[in-house]
Amino acid sequence: MLIIMHNRLRRMLLLLLALPLLFAAVNAQTAPAPLVIKALGDATAKLDGTWQFHLGDNPGWAAPAVDDSAWEGISAARPWGEQGHEGYTGIAWYRRHIDFTTVPGAAPDLAIFFPAVADAYEVYWNGYLVGTDGRLPPDPFWFYLPPPHTFGLGQERKGVLAIRVWKAPYQSFDPGTIGGFSGVPLAGSPAAIAAHKASLDYNWLKVRQYNFVLNVLYALVAVLGFLAWVRKRDYPVLLWVSLYALAHVLVVILTGLRVPFSNNVAIGWLQPVLTLQDISLWFLLLYLLQLDRNTRLRRWAIVLAIISTAATCLDGGLVLFDWTGSHVHALQILDAVLTGVFTMTEVFPLVLIPFAFGKRLDPARWFVAICASLTEMIVVARIAATQGQRFTHWTLADKISAPLFRINGNSFSLVTITATLLFVAIIYAIYRYSVEEGERQAAIEQEFKSAQELQRVLIPETLPSISGFTVTSAYVPAQEVGGDFFQVIPRADGSALFVVGDVSGKGLKAAMTVSLIVGALRTFAEIYSEPGDILSGLNRRLSGRLGNGFVTCIILRLNSDGSCVLATAGHPAPFLNDFELSLPDALPLGLVREGGYEQANVQLEIGDRLTLYTDGLLEARSATGDIYSFDRLRDLIATRPDARTASDAAVAFGQDDDITVLTITRLEIGAESTTSLVAPKLHSAPA
Repeated sequence: MLIIMHNRLRRMLLLLLALPLLFAAVNAQTAPAPLVIKALGDATAKLDGTWQFHLGDNPGWAAPAVDDSAWEGISAARPWGEQGHEGYTGIAWYRRHIDFTTVPGAAPDLAIFFPAVADAYEVYWNGYLVGTDGRLPPDPFWFYLPPPHTFGLGQERKGVLAIRVWKAPYQSFDPGTIGGFSGVPLAGSPAAIAAHKASLDYNWLKVRQYNFVLNVLYALVAVLGFLAWVRKRDYPVLLWVSLYALAHVLVVILTGLRVPFSNNVAIGWLQPVLTLQDISLWFLLLYLLQLDRNTRLRRWAIVLAIISTAATCLDGGLVLFDWTGSHVHALQILDAVLTGVFTMTEVFPLVLIPFAFGKRLDPARWFVAICASLTEMIVVARIAATQGQRFTHWTLADKISAPLFRINGNSFSLVTITATLLFVAIIYAIYRYSVEEGERQAAIEQEFKSAQELQRVLIPETLPSISGFTVTSAYVPAQEVGGDFFQVIPRADGSALFVVGDVSGKGLKAAMTVSLIVGALRTFAEIYSEPGDILSGLNRRLSGRLGNGFVTCIILRLNSDGSCVLATAGHPAPFLNDFELSLPDALPLGLVREGGYEQANVQLEIGDRLTLYTDGLLEARSATGDIYSFDRLRDLIATRPDARTASDAAVAFGQDDDITVLTITRLEIGAESTTSLVAPKLHSAPA
C-alpha cells in the first residue's frame, strides 16, 4: 500500500514539473510564425500569407511585444469585408512578424509598398510610426480614391509590422465588402520599391491612354465651343455643348486622374458637376431636336434643373457634417434620398425623344438623341444599382463597368463606348447645326440687304424744293434698317405734304412695314387732300396687318402762304419755333379699324420754324441710363437747330431708337428756297 501511494505521489510530482513545458509547447504551436524572407537583394518580396487581424483600437498594439497569438488570421490580398467582416466601419489592426535576410552588398535600408488601403492608415515598424496616409479620428481625413504609397522602414531586419486602419462610414453607393487592404504589400530596397511603383504607374497610364485622349478632345470642344459662343451669342447650342464637355472633363479630373483630392472635396464637387453634365445635355437636346420653342418642355427642363441642382448641392454638402458621430445613420439615409431624387431627373432625355418624332430631323440629330439617351440611361442604371448595394448585393453596376474588350491594354466598357459614340455624334451634329445656321444667316443677310435696298429707294435722295421755304431732314436708323419714315410730296396746287412716322419695333420687320406704309401713303395722297382723310385710309390699310404692333404718324399739308393743316395719329406734337403745338389726341394707326383723325390749323409767319420729329430724338439714352427728356428737347429746339444738328445732339447723348427730324422754315419773299437731307448710305448687313 505504501509503495502504491509512493508511485502516485511520484507521478503527480512529475506531472507538476511537466506543466510549464506543456504550456510552452502549446504556445509554441499557436504563436504566429514570422514571415521569413530570405536573400532579399535588389528585388521585392510579397508580404503575403496570414496576417494577424483585430477589430477595435488600442494604440499599444503597435508595440512588437504585444501577444497577438489569439488574433484572427486574415489575408492581405482582399478587404476585410470579404473575409467575414462585411459592413464593418471603424478602426482595425493588421500585424505581421517578419524576418528579412539579405545578400551581401545589398542596400542597407528597407522600404515597403502598400496598394490602396481604405480609408486612412498608420504604419508602424517595431513600434515606431514610419508613415501615414490620411488622418484617423477624431479629426479624420481621407482620400476619395486612396492611392498606393511607399514608406521607408530603416535598417532593422527583424520585427513586427503593424498597420492601424480606419474605414470611414459607408456612403449610399458603397458595397459592404470594402475596408482595409486591397492587395498584398511588398518589401524591398528603396530603389526596388520605387522601380515597382514606377512600373505600376506606367501601366496605369498605358491602360488609360484612350480615355485620356477622349477627354483631351472633350476639353478642346469645351474651349472652342465657349469661344464660338462668345462670338455668336445667338447660338445657345454652342454654350450647352461647351458646358457638357467641360463637365465631362471635370468628372475625370475629380475621379480618374489620381489627383489627391480629399473625400470631402471630391464628393462635394462631384455632385454639382454631374448635375451640370445632365442639365447641359438636356438643353443641348432641346436645341438639336428643335424643341427649344416648346414652352412646356423648356419649363420642365428648368424645373428639373432646379430640382437636380438643389438635390446634388445638398447631397454634396453632407460631407460638411461629422460622419463619425452617432447621427451617421441619419446622414446615410439622407444621402440615399437625395441621390434618388436627382437620379430620377436624369431620365428626362427619354421624355424629349417622343416629342421630336413629328419633326423632320436629319440623321445627325437623331444620332445625338439616341446616343445621349443611351449614355444617360447607362449612367442612371449604374448609379441606381450602386445605391444600397451592401444590402441588395446587386452586381449590375459591376457588369456595366466591366470591360467588354481590350485594345493595347485599354479596356472598353459600355460607358466608354457610349461616351465615344456621343462625342462623335455631338461633333457631327454641331457641324451640321453650324452649316444650317450659316445658311440661315446668309438668307437673313440677303433679306437685310434687300430691305436696305428697298428702304433706300423709299428714302428720297434729295428733297423737292418748296418755294418760299427751307426744308432740312435727317434720318438716323438705330440698326441696319429702321422703322422711321418721312416723305415730302409736292402737290399740283402748289401745296406739299410732309409726313413723319414711326413703326413700333426695329429691324427687318419694321422696315418691311415702312415699305407697305409708303406705298399706301402715296396712293392715298393722290386720292385725298386732307391729312385726316389720308390717316384714316392708312389706318384701314394697316388694321389687322401689324400683329401687336402699331404706327404713329403726323401729316402736314403746307400751303404757299404759310397756312398749315395738321393731323396726328399718336405721334409727338411738333414744335413751332420753341413752343410745342397742342393737337387733338388720336390713337396710332393699326389699333382700331374705324378710327377718326381731327385736324388742326397753324399759320407760319416769316421766319417761323416748324420742327417734326420721332420719339427716337426724345428717348435718346446716355450710358448712365438718363433719358434725353422734354426739358433737354425744349432747350435744344430753342436754339433753332436744323435737322442734322438736332439728330447729332441725340446721337451724341446716346442713341437708343431710330431718329428722324424734319424742319420747315418760312422765308422772306424773294429768298431762295433750300433743302438739306441727311440719310445713311446703303451698306451690307452685319455678319
